[in-house]
Amino acid sequence: TISERKGLYGLGPETFLTGELLINDGRSYVSRVTSDSTMAVTQTYDVSAPFLVYGHVREWRSQPLPDSISTISELERYLDTITKTFKRPFVFKLAGEVSNALIHVQNLPEGTQVSSPQEAHQGQVNYTLTDEQVEIIGFFSTEHQGIFTHHDSFLHMHLITADHKKMGHLDEVAFSKMEVFLPLR
Repeated sequence: TISERKGLYGLGPETFLTGELLINDGRSYVSRVTSDSTMAVTQTYDVSAPFLVYGHVREWRSQPLPDSISTISELERYLDTITKTFKRPFVFKLAGEVSNALIHVQNLPEGTQVSSPQEAHQGQVNYTLTDEQVEIIGFFSTEHQGIFTHHDSFLHMHLITADHKKMGHLDEVAFSKMEVFLPLR
């Protein structure tokens, strides 16, 4: 239902928690579990979500991610420090190589009733990535914990590999050589 797709970035789970969604510069991707070690990633807008955080970015400014930043918690502190003057929340992007990463894809069985965050994650399947070229789309907010970020984080990020064969919610990462893109203010 989002009509303006130019410069659109977004992420969220697929309806009924059966997959993950990523919108990267107007292209919409859905990942779904096919086995404990494989997934299918499809480019489509024929999908719905129980929630989707999204924003439009027309121009980015980029800079190398400092070598001292190698984990999600270090990235969170870094972004918080360098964006004190930004209007929040905001979308950001990372591009480059990860040494390793852990992503998950939601995969609840049909008809599963969910009444807590623990129940929502019961069907997720985890995938480990090693030495991959990736793009990571993320949202930063100090005001939306438990809404579109986890209750203990200011970040929500989805990762997609350069070949578009793997995509999911980013849980852990060891950044290698990365570029960080922030909205041009």
